[in-house]
Amino acid sequence: MAYADQQMSGSRVVAIALVILIHLALGYALITGLAYSAFETVRDVVTTVDITEPPPPEPEPEPPPPQEEPVPQPVTTPPPVAPQPPIRISPAPPNIVTTTQISPPAPPVLRIPPAAVPGPPSPPAPPPPAPPPSAPPSAASPRGNPGSWANTNDYPARALRNGDEGTTGVRLNVGTDGRVTNCEVTRSSGSNELDTTTCRLLERRGRFNPATQNGQPVASTWSTSILWQIPD
Repeated sequence: MAYADQQMSGSRVVAIALVILIHLALGYALITGLAYSAFETVRDVVTTVDITEPPPPEPEPEPPPPQEEPVPQPVTTPPPVAPQPPIRISPAPPNIVTTTQISPPAPPVLRIPPAAVPGPPSPPAPPPPAPPPSAPPSAASPRGNPGSWANTNDYPARALRNGDEGTTGVRLNVGTDGRVTNCEVTRSSGSNELDTTTCRLLERRGRFNPATQNGQPVASTWSTSILWQIPD
């Protein structure tokens, strides 16, 4: 027991010394303006030296608030509804016809303008100019002597040997340029050689002044006959 008392007295001396040192350090920190840092240092020292206390017990959870019971609503019954009285529709009133005497509208006033004073009569229009007199139609006429278109020198040799003679009548078609376009035998001489020679000579040698109508040349026909006779 004496040893335990000595050990406890020694720890108290150490604790007292530590407390004195702490106070001195706090005073020095307050003087030099290092109170905050010194306080943190002293707290660490004190925490290290002081005996740790057990943590406080955790607070018990608060009980939940009591739930309010729903207030029962009073049951209300709808007020009785009285039936609507029947609607009576009165018959339509009779149509009232009123007659009003309407005077006829006044006849419109006719305004007759004064008659215009007639001016001097306009001179009659001149008659249209008379059309130019139309040129009388003319028939085709041969140019030169038509007797020179066939002569004794044109007598066919076969007809001479056969002693053929006769008159060949022909109708010539004359074009607008005065040339013969066709030859048609209208009277045969009895010799085919004489008839064929007649048309061949007239188609080649015949020249005409073409027929005209209203001053314009037109196609026409011209008839003639050739006498074939063997010279003595």
